[in-house]
Amino acid sequence: MSASDFQTSVRGGFAAFLNWGVFWLIVAVIGAGIFFADGIDALLEAWQLPEYSHGPLIPVLSAFLFLKQLKDYPINPDVYRNRWPGVALVTLSLVMAALGIMAGIGDIVAYALILWVGGVLLISWGWDTGKHFWPGVVHLVYMLPLPGVIYYKTTTYLQFVSSELGVWMLRLFDVPVFLDGNIIDLGIMKLHVAEACSGLRYMFPIMSFSYIFATLYKGPAWHKVFLLLAAVPIAIFMNSVRIAVAGVIVQYYGVEWLDGFTHFFEGWVIFLACIFILFGLAWLMLFLHPDRPTLVDALDLDTSGLGTQLGRLQYIQPSKALVSVSALMLAGVLALQAVPDRGSLAPERDSFALFPRTLGEWRQQGPRQMLSQSVASTLGADDYHQINLVKADDPHSVGLFMAWYDDQSAGGVHSPEICLPGAGWEIAWLERSDITEAMGTDVPFKINRAIIQKGETRMMVYYWFQQKERRIAWDFAAKFWLMVDGITTGRTDGALIRLTTLMDPREDDAVAETRLREVLQEMQDPLKRFIPEG
Repeated sequence: MSASDFQTSVRGGFAAFLNWGVFWLIVAVIGAGIFFADGIDALLEAWQLPEYSHGPLIPVLSAFLFLKQLKDYPINPDVYRNRWPGVALVTLSLVMAALGIMAGIGDIVAYALILWVGGVLLISWGWDTGKHFWPGVVHLVYMLPLPGVIYYKTTTYLQFVSSELGVWMLRLFDVPVFLDGNIIDLGIMKLHVAEACSGLRYMFPIMSFSYIFATLYKGPAWHKVFLLLAAVPIAIFMNSVRIAVAGVIVQYYGVEWLDGFTHFFEGWVIFLACIFILFGLAWLMLFLHPDRPTLVDALDLDTSGLGTQLGRLQYIQPSKALVSVSALMLAGVLALQAVPDRGSLAPERDSFALFPRTLGEWRQQGPRQMLSQSVASTLGADDYHQINLVKADDPHSVGLFMAWYDDQSAGGVHSPEICLPGAGWEIAWLERSDITEAMGTDVPFKINRAIIQKGETRMMVYYWFQQKERRIAWDFAAKFWLMVDGITTGRTDGALIRLTTLMDPREDDAVAETRLREVLQEMQDPLKRFIPEG
């Protein structure tokens, strides 16, 4: 913003902004800052992570998009009518935020904040004008952290795609390499996918920039769609290049050269390269553009006059809709103060360290198995238990793994559907099964039954999510009931339970399933001490 623009925007000084319209807008904003505090805290916490470190920049870019679009609409306060749709949207955002606050899930409150911003724009400019400002509001979505379930499913899949492509590139350079799950074996060293694919952390800011490119681009709609969808393939490709270059360095220059390369390319080099490719794609689109404009004209990057548009805040009217929303925000803040803080309501339970060593005819073999520090940190459980169980007349053991979370609202459990492929296991078969009748229980008992394999080794797996008395197979359903429990009871605790056994090629599959069913039946009564149902 130039100095002249700023001077124009404050016509005669800040006194131009001292009016009732701006006053009620400030009241509404302050009220929102208090009411949506949990969501703002969730955003600030998420922005500390590398994947979302671009978050603080998103509101600035959204404001830029808004001011750019505002230039297309003349100053005429008399035409700003039909403000009540904005009041309805603000009301919806408050209801959504209230549910998030009661559930203890700050991300829901953060999502509601975006609806609130859209509602205030509709109130300030009226429906007929305000509805055209949706691109800047939608862009705010890029500052939000993805729900944990979606994040881990998405990034795990993209890591595998990126690694497969990187390994393919290495083989083009005759570099001997083997990919085993999330491990890239280069012979003299091994790269883990999570480390090798850290460049994917820039996929989210790249998606944000591709959205801005698509919004500002002046051309056919299919050009805009192409630029918007290009972000993910570009991020995957550049990260695959990063993996391939790392492998070539290890092969021809030695491991000692890899650290410097890794640190260099973990910075913003990947991000800047992706942005350069986006500009290149936009430039290529010009050859298919009917008017053949320059790149600067096609992307409409002119920033002149933004200060003038910012100065138009002084024309916000103290409408009944704006006053009503301001009063609604104050009422919401007062209501929040009156609601007692339920805090964490995790029930009393016994530690898994006290879990019995004998379950019917099955007994624990050896000591409790401990996870590595990195795996335990990723798991994020408050308590876990991993043991092998054996039976006198059965040559094959059953592996039992349980993880307990006092509070799942910060991300929840990690599904084995994600973790197992990361360990090199391929899911050959997976189905959700209702075994309520077989277990003889009064409440639904739904589990995931899977067969996984690595090479010629096959294993049968049972796993489910347990929240209170519910046994849930689908991770998205588990997230839904987490929200329901948080709202109704204040509890957000839960657990993941997994049983595994080797499938001997000399025996029928039903024999392996019988082993799992036996342990599953025997563990139900003692399990209540460690995973409370009430």
